[in-house]
Amino acid sequence: MDRISNLPDELLVRILSFVPTTKVAVSTSILSKRWEYLWMWLPKLDYGRKDCPVSECEMLRCFLDRKLPLHRSPIIESFRLELSNSIFKPENIKTWVETALSRCLRELDISSHDVIDPPKFPNILPSNLFTCKSLAILKLAGEILLDVPPGVSLPSLKTLKLQRLRYFNEETLQRLLSNCPVLEDLVVDLHEFDEESVGKMTVAVPSLQSLSLYIPYWQNLDGFVIETPALKYFKLMDHNMSDHYFLIEKMPNLIEAYLEVFLPDSNSIFGSITSVKRLSICSDTNMLNGGFVFNQLEHLKVCICTLFASADQLIELLKASSKLKRLDISFFYQHTPSGMVCWNEPTTVPECILSSLQSFSWSKYRGEPEERDVVVYFLKHARHLETATIKSSESSGVSKSEMLKELELSPRASATCQLMFD
Repeated sequence: MDRISNLPDELLVRILSFVPTTKVAVSTSILSKRWEYLWMWLPKLDYGRKDCPVSECEMLRCFLDRKLPLHRSPIIESFRLELSNSIFKPENIKTWVETALSRCLRELDISSHDVIDPPKFPNILPSNLFTCKSLAILKLAGEILLDVPPGVSLPSLKTLKLQRLRYFNEETLQRLLSNCPVLEDLVVDLHEFDEESVGKMTVAVPSLQSLSLYIPYWQNLDGFVIETPALKYFKLMDHNMSDHYFLIEKMPNLIEAYLEVFLPDSNSIFGSITSVKRLSICSDTNMLNGGFVFNQLEHLKVCICTLFASADQLIELLKASSKLKRLDISFFYQHTPSGMVCWNEPTTVPECILSSLQSFSWSKYRGEPEERDVVVYFLKHARHLETATIKSSESSGVSKSEMLKELELSPRASATCQLMFD
């Protein structure tokens, strides 16, 4: 230990930065006088945990009140708080965040669970958070009220993650986003069973490259508008049970999309993502009535519930995707559908099956006649197929050997296709 203690402060602080938590780093102060204050130079601070007992939370509150103002690092790379007890009061949290902001904070991550009741969603964010010039990453989760002041300006913010928050009003999110000129990555997960209406949600960010939006089943939402022309990754999980409008503008630069939607009509969504190269779909509603063409699509992943709702939907998707190289049929949910609708072999074969499809896979295959007919159809017509991978379901009533034998005996258009069974 003496040899290590003789190292320069900068190197010792770097060594401390690799320990699991800030609490462990602070505990090194008992090693010697040399180590007593080294933790105060740590650029990354991580405090609290979700299952923190009351006694430990009280010790943490006292420690942060006394010691955090003494922190000496001129730049705090990240400040993370995991709060799970009513001991943490809004005024305490605001003070801690303000201290971190005064050190040119670059990342703030706060998770608040069952902290204060009432009010259940307290305002724990200081106003100067919304004018921090150095902040590049902001992550907020849980019982937090987001109230954005009029003078908000976050010129360096690139990543914003908002999960299960309460919004002060329907302008709150739009005001925040419109004052983040370089924002690239946005995640918004709305709160389940929220009695207050979110109203209209607007995401209009010219610089945004990645967007993930989750709307739960019981969310009081009027509708949403998305205007993100530079977007490359788009994830939409719209499980909302109530009627709501939506408007999604064209995304000409889109590379990957994940859609988990149960809307009466999804046409306008598909119309906005026609440039996508990798697409995952889970939906039991009507799709592709608008004659859209996915002329860049190379990889399509379809949830079995989509196929089980209507096998014709898969064929329509394939007809619209002439350059498709890979098709995966899989589960997005844990439950198993009760049975597939009757499969009627189409009179014409989609162009992609004949000319470009190279890989086909089916997860949770149960060997039912309708499922077998679909797999046989691809084997029969896919001329350039290189691999066909079938992963059986544990709940299947058909033995693996029977499934494999049925498929191995089926005709194949590709002489080089490898049939793999798991």
